[in-house]
Amino acid sequence: MKALRKFLDKIKPNFEEGGKLHAFHSVFDGFETFLFVPSETSKAGVHIHDSIDSKRIMAIVVIALVPALLFGMYNVGYQHYAYTGAEGTFIQMFLYGLLATLPKLIVSYGVGLGIEFIVAQWKHEEIHEGFLVSGILIPMIVPVDCPLWILAVATAFSVIFAKEVFGGTGMNVFNVALVARAFLFFAYPTKMSGDAVWVSGESILGLGQNVDGLTAATALGVASTAPDPTGYPAFSWDMVTGLIPGSIGETSVIAILLGAALLLYTGVASWKIMCSVFVGGAFMGWVFNVIGPDTAIAHMPWYEHLVLGGFCFGAVFMATDPVTGARTETGKYIYGLLIGMMAIIIRVLNPGYPEGMMLAILLMNIFAPLIDYYVVQSNINHRLKRFAKYNNFKPNVK
Repeated sequence: MKALRKFLDKIKPNFEEGGKLHAFHSVFDGFETFLFVPSETSKAGVHIHDSIDSKRIMAIVVIALVPALLFGMYNVGYQHYAYTGAEGTFIQMFLYGLLATLPKLIVSYGVGLGIEFIVAQWKHEEIHEGFLVSGILIPMIVPVDCPLWILAVATAFSVIFAKEVFGGTGMNVFNVALVARAFLFFAYPTKMSGDAVWVSGESILGLGQNVDGLTAATALGVASTAPDPTGYPAFSWDMVTGLIPGSIGETSVIAILLGAALLLYTGVASWKIMCSVFVGGAFMGWVFNVIGPDTAIAHMPWYEHLVLGGFCFGAVFMATDPVTGARTETGKYIYGLLIGMMAIIIRVLNPGYPEGMMLAILLMNIFAPLIDYYVVQSNINHRLKRFAKYNNFKPNVK
């Protein structure tokens, strides 16, 4: 690391004011601050000095996503070999999934970071580090057969219209990765739903075999289309381990919970939001079990709702986004509870879209500032009343 530090110090003057590569100062600064904690300190004012900056936080989130990503790669290969009838070893299945997933990661990061670099150079600012997380999230929440060019269009749309137009990292109103998925769902619905998008039917570099017309429904898809109220899939431990069709990184509850443990241990994610989402989802699932419509997905046990689809992944990695979520401590409980409840409501009452987590989080992104406002206002009113009680005057409480 010392050699790398010396090398960066040697070439740094070329990227500073007056250097021949000054036009690429933002690019150099982005790589330098990613590799090393900046050595500059504040010159005036009251500041908290800490080595944990936003790049380090983003890196922790990326590390937390690794278990779900690695399992997702294996599951892509496992589903292909299972549905095509081909025989393969664990290594062959994982390599198949790696080769199927890696191009999506490259496209996501290439398009997103490319736009980030261009905007930073244009505005003469530092490169925003928020896409370190969004770049890995986007490929994990799409089906394996999502075409690369469509993924590129969705990534560009989300970075430009859900992030840069609001001012960049820390200023966006909506979760960037979920905006990409929403764009895909509404612009290219046939590539995001149905039975033909969840399992790859193509051979990759000699791994697996080509199969035309391969289809495989997700568990939520089965429940939402079942004509009989008892037609929901029976619970199995594959729903927990993740050996079922679904988006690349969303199927394994165990892998997701490993990431959740890291986020909670490091304090990066809020346990209040995370737990509230599960409580809200479980409660609404139970409500529909008791008084819901006479459909299979309404009668599906509440605990199956929590382990199927993107519910667990959304609760851990999406709802806890500190930029787009509620920021007051009481507001975090309300915010998470409403996300969990709304996700199940959308699942059950909208047969055309059984996966409700995306829309629930995006909807609550809109209301997060309002929740925080009323929590703060409630605290102000409470303190005014308490002050008036001990000072004998009537407060002007809104």
